[in-house]
Amino acid sequence: MYYEIRRYQAQPGRREEWVRYMEDVVIPFQTSLGMDMTASFVDDKDEDGYVWIRWFEDEAQSAALYTAVYQHDRWKNEIGPVVYDLLIPDRTVVTRVVPTPASPLR
Repeated sequence: MYYEIRRYQAQPGRREEWVRYMEDVVIPFQTSLGMDMTASFVDDKDEDGYVWIRWFEDEAQSAALYTAVYQHDRWKNEIGPVVYDLLIPDRTVVTRVVPTPASPLR
């Protein structure tokens, strides 16, 4: 099991719009396809920073979910273009982490 900590940078001044889109569209779409969204945050020190965390059981599940989400026609034709308009894609940082034995997220 592992988590992805995904840090995004919204286009300047568009973080509120981004958060609304994530909460109203992206998260419901991804969870409807089986993605497990653990948490969503705004950065307290960066007015355009956003962080969210997703959970995966293993590589096979991750690969299947990535395919289900990112190869879906709705993602490619509707959601993805809005995401890429609201974010600065080159500033995205994805960190993969594994909980320690005593972690409550185990």
